[in-house]
Amino acid sequence: MVWNEKTKNPFVIEGYVSPDFFCDREKETSLLTRHLTNGCNVTLMAPRRLGKSGLVFNCFNQPEVREVYHCIYVDIYETKNLDEFVCELGKSILAELRPKGRKVWENYLNILSSLKSIISFDINGNPEWSVGIGDITLPDVTLDEIFAYLNNADKPCLVAIDEFQTIVNYPEKTVEASLRKRIQNCHNASFVFAGSKRHLVAQMFTSPSRPFFNSSAIMGLEPIDRIVYFEFANRHLSNIGKAISREAFDFVYDTYQGVTWYIQYVMNMLYTSFSPNSVFVKDDVESVVRDILSQHRFAYQSLMYQLTSKQKQVVMAIAREGKVGALMSQSFLRKYNLGASTVQAAVRTLLDRDFITFDEGVYQLGDLFLAQYLLL
Repeated sequence: MVWNEKTKNPFVIEGYVSPDFFCDREKETSLLTRHLTNGCNVTLMAPRRLGKSGLVFNCFNQPEVREVYHCIYVDIYETKNLDEFVCELGKSILAELRPKGRKVWENYLNILSSLKSIISFDINGNPEWSVGIGDITLPDVTLDEIFAYLNNADKPCLVAIDEFQTIVNYPEKTVEASLRKRIQNCHNASFVFAGSKRHLVAQMFTSPSRPFFNSSAIMGLEPIDRIVYFEFANRHLSNIGKAISREAFDFVYDTYQGVTWYIQYVMNMLYTSFSPNSVFVKDDVESVVRDILSQHRFAYQSLMYQLTSKQKQVVMAIAREGKVGALMSQSFLRKYNLGASTVQAAVRTLLDRDFITFDEGVYQLGDLFLAQYLLL
């Protein structure tokens, strides 16, 4: 086990450290690796914070991948248009190539001629992505150059695009078709299309009318097995002479619906909390959760302040229900004194701003800590 200052808390909540701190996903890692190393593109669907990016990085860390491919990960969640997509993709490729030496990154920059005058260099002569908003004046040209590099790189490339469904909301209406064409003709790279809004991703890749129809293998993620996660938690707690009771772990797992990030967050805080007992019990977990919600209090107050009174009503109603399948049902509307038009208008805004999610016919708050905070 690699143990240093960065990883002294084994319950990692941001980024990927190593397989030692990555819980399970052995079958999923094996399948994803097999697909990609056989030249098959993959669509990876799962709710946010369930561990899509962690799985991708764990795949990239496999020896048969790490030593053979350029592994590029790009998160486009914050992008609003094609210009920003191209900027993030180009930046991510340079981040992957830069540590591999001048010969490797120089080949990329030579092909990226539309931005060559904008790329800057540090005092050691290493390139820095200094491209800002507005610098990419011809995104289609730059995108052609990026794909020309991927198709002619010194190694085959694996490109994971996280929150891929974001492109649906770009003002440019031909992005899906143009990307599909470029990817189809890029024979030196395989792609992972990861998405958290499963209904949108499913439409993109399973609808015959869409450009990406039947263009990839499709994988879905489920929560990590409860027993496996329980054993993982206790293995790492044993490093400090602690353990967690089955009842306490089940409470964490069930409260957060098996969603990896929340479980990791609670376990991370529990790991550094004070308890005179050698075994953490449910009371210890509840104490840690209270601390977490208290720490988030000001942020959540600010978030709620941004909503209209009607939007707050809808958020509170969904928080109290936990999960709602029929927001327009008379029983739901009467129970919370809401009008159908009010709910419809609020839901559109709340979905757009990710306050709430809609997945497999169910609405719920996008942040499970916020849902708990609102019920205090």
